[in-house]
Amino acid sequence: MDDTGTLTLRPLTARSVVLSTLLGLHPPQLPARALVRVGALFGTAEGTIRVALTRMVAAGDLEQSGGTYRLTDRLLARQARQDESRAPRTRRWDGAWEIAIVTSDRREAAERAALRQAMATLRLAELREGTWMRPANLVHPRPDVAAGQCGWFTGAPEGDPAELAARLWDLDGWAHQARLLGAALDGAAEPADRFTVAAAALRHLLADPVLPGRLLPEGWPGAELRRRYDAFERDFRAWLPRYAGGG
Repeated sequence: MDDTGTLTLRPLTARSVVLSTLLGLHPPQLPARALVRVGALFGTAEGTIRVALTRMVAAGDLEQSGGTYRLTDRLLARQARQDESRAPRTRRWDGAWEIAIVTSDRREAAERAALRQAMATLRLAELREGTWMRPANLVHPRPDVAAGQCGWFTGAPEGDPAELAARLWDLDGWAHQARLLGAALDGAAEPADRFTVAAAALRHLLADPVLPGRLLPEGWPGAELRRRYDAFERDFRAWLPRYAGGG
């Protein structure tokens, strides 16, 4: 979304086309010829896709065997996060918040970056430097980097929790973008356009804080965007074997 509130979508590179395709498949693997055909939807030349595949194998993103490419374990973890963003595991909220406070005295830049990534995955927001929190309504194991660098507590704000949530997350901004993406998914007629919008929608769902309903603005569009993405994926899975297989 640009400064005027208009939806803007970045074009997909050859690498993005390959990753977005495989991340949407279970199991996440396809022969090179199928990935080449998907790339053709975006006007990407066969040679460009094949160069991207070679580079992705070298970078550890893909494994190649007998002409078939599949995601490596690192990308499988990303796929799991994306899958979870579409169906987050929640529990009944009793008003408690989970709070993480950094307790490590000295941390290298890489350790700080790893913690920030872990907190984003856990959907915690930073109240101030070194203090992270969210309503305790999600079921999510804590990665070692988060458990090792922080002390963890359970508490509740004395003030209005909805006001605190609005301080921690740009809820209006997220909702506006979600509505634009949902409308774009409905309005995209060409497969390449739907694919591009769907990739953006999935990235946006990763940033959904998944808050309890009473902390959200009225008409929160999270569930609706998930429904629309699920409809796209069903269509995509039905379409891909016919198109990529040459049928």
